[in-house]
Amino acid sequence: MLILTSPDFNPGETIPVRFTCDGDNVSPAFRWTGLPEGTKELLLVCDDPDAPSGIFRHWAAWGISPESGFLRSGFGPETLEPGFHQAINDFGKPGYGGPCPPEGVTPHAYHFRLSALREPITTAASGASCEEIITLAQPKVIEFTELVGFYGR
Repeated sequence: MLILTSPDFNPGETIPVRFTCDGDNVSPAFRWTGLPEGTKELLLVCDDPDAPSGIFRHWAAWGISPESGFLRSGFGPETLEPGFHQAINDFGKPGYGGPCPPEGVTPHAYHFRLSALREPITTAASGASCEEIITLAQPKVIEFTELVGFYGR
């Protein structure tokens, strides 16, 4: 069974400020275990389904090597990393854009979803959006898991 964890927060906990727009606006670290047989590539996305306008896409990173077992923290807007790709988020920037809910509302749930893919995403256009990457990945998904954290302002 595929499991996603983070050394930076536990499931259902508040996401530390460092990983939000009120802090350094960089991604948390992640670890995974239980990859299904045949996994060739990983996709990691972060969505906010509580956004006033519907699902807000904060991050889509793909081409992540399944063998590594972890992804370090520190990816921010427009951070480039050899070996994997990052889509344009709903802030209009490539890379990670941290939680940034409206002030004074109930904390939003942020879903970090790791998908094990049976084949790599090879047809993504340069400047693809998170939504486009998720659509391209859908038929390739063997299994997925989520880690949900909360953040309010």
